[in-house]
This record gives sequence, structure tokens and C-alpha cells, in this order.
Amino acid sequence: MRLHDLTPAKGSNTPRKRVGRGIGSGLGKTAGRGYKGQKARSGGGTRPGFEGGQMPIHRRLPKRGFNNLFKKVYALVNLRDLSIFEPGSVVDAMSLCAAGIVKGPRDGIKLLAIGEITVPLTVKVDKASKAAVDKIQAAGGSVEV
Repeated sequence: MRLHDLTPAKGSNTPRKRVGRGIGSGLGKTAGRGYKGQKARSGGGTRPGFEGGQMPIHRRLPKRGFNNLFKKVYALVNLRDLSIFEPGSVVDAMSLCAAGIVKGPRDGIKLLAIGEITVPLTVKVDKASKAAVDKIQAAGGSVEV
């Protein structure tokens, strides 16, 4: 087999349909749309979720729950993520964003106690769990909330 012998698998490449190009093309006159009706018109068809006039499922189902417009969403940071910082450095929102640990500050940053920490750090966050504060203080660091 040579490079010039290679061909696509049979049936994998089908020629483009050229609709509305005369009777001889096989797709002339109505261009494969049939006669009249909603789908034959330009711009015809139905919107997504349309069920032929039947009450759509998103309106048949009951509403449930409540979305609080004023809830606070905190960016979560685990202790195991802080191991990349130098001992004795100050870890705040800017340094966490620069390191790629936090995408954006959102409504604040909360420190959680998942993982271990061995280097002493000064951490400045909006919230911190009690266990996280205890672990950082045990490592010789401090937390400023």
C-alpha cells in the first residue's frame, strides 16, 4: 500500500446536498422540503421545547425551592493548597489569585482544614474554620480573619 492508494472508507464521505438547483438535481422545486406546511416555510419550524401546543413539561412540573438573591458564595481554599507558599510568607486574596488557587475572590475566601500544613504562614482570609486555624497555629503560623 502506498500513500496514493489511501482512500476514505466507503460511505464515509458523502457529497454535499445542493438543494434548489433545478429539476435535474433531484432536489429542485421544493428543495426537499415537501409541499406547504410549517416546515416548508422559510424560518419555519418550532422552538426548542415546543410540544405541538400541548402544555410543555417545564410548565407542567411544579415550581419548587427558593433562590436567595443575597446569599454569599465563598471561594474555598484547603490547607493542602497552601504548601506551595514559602515559609513565613503572607497569604492573602491577591497571592491566592496569582498562584491560581482561587479564580476570583467572589464574596470572600474561606479557609478549610482539609489536608496538612507544615510551613508557618500568615493567612489573611474572610472566614476560616476552627480546625484550620488550629492547624496553622500548630505549624507556627497565624490567621487574620
